[in-house]
Amino acid sequence: MKLRPSLPLLLVMSLATGDVFAAKTTEGFLEGPATAKLGSVAEIKVPVGYIFTDGKTLRKLLEAGGNPVSGNELGSLEPTNGEWSVMFRFEDVGYVKDEDKDKLDADKLLQNYKDGTEAGNKVREKAGRPPIHVVGWEQPPRYNETTHNLEWAIRGECQGRDILNYDTRLLGRKGVMKVILIVDPKELPQTLPTFKTLMAGYNFDTGQSYAEYRPGDKVAKYGLAALVAGGAAVGAAKLGLFAWLGV
Repeated sequence: MKLRPSLPLLLVMSLATGDVFAAKTTEGFLEGPATAKLGSVAEIKVPVGYIFTDGKTLRKLLEAGGNPVSGNELGSLEPTNGEWSVMFRFEDVGYVKDEDKDKLDADKLLQNYKDGTEAGNKVREKAGRPPIHVVGWEQPPRYNETTHNLEWAIRGECQGRDILNYDTRLLGRKGVMKVILIVDPKELPQTLPTFKTLMAGYNFDTGQSYAEYRPGDKVAKYGLAALVAGGAAVGAAKLGLFAWLGV
């Protein structure tokens, strides 16, 4: 069975003519039902009707489409109908304390997002790609103390077209799994429940979960607010590069 390339927003569709996906045994791709490894820290169930692309292959496709890569991409998951995409990246920054969970300043974080995206536009311009501009929050940052997940959604605009990324950060013992849902803004309401169900199939490996933290483990130098703003000091610039993939 031949599978057409999905990754509708994550990647450029004009990578090449012909099929990108051949069969579920094709190197770099895994067709569900299956369980895919996300590096050495987690795994995600791949349901029937979905395709998983491993990190190495994903990076090649991103680069071919003119998108920047970090080297931390562990894979992507998308339905074979090509309507939306989910990308996984892991940052081994250590255990992120959630002490600032009640101090997330949405207005300040939004400005950081705008600044980062504008910085990213300089790189996009050199690559011959159109600029992207942040419009505002679709969903302000929200932290779940039970699951240790941080979520937010931000709306942007590119050449008059609305774009939207739904970001999730899954806190682990040794770092953070960055999950980006890239979807047409009009499709978010109907896609979000499916995405949530899909993410229920995500699990940190034994010894990697947030609850398994032990004294002496590496601790991140920043908290939740910095995760939204991009993480480290250079995060603001990187944010503009990684938050709006495929446009």
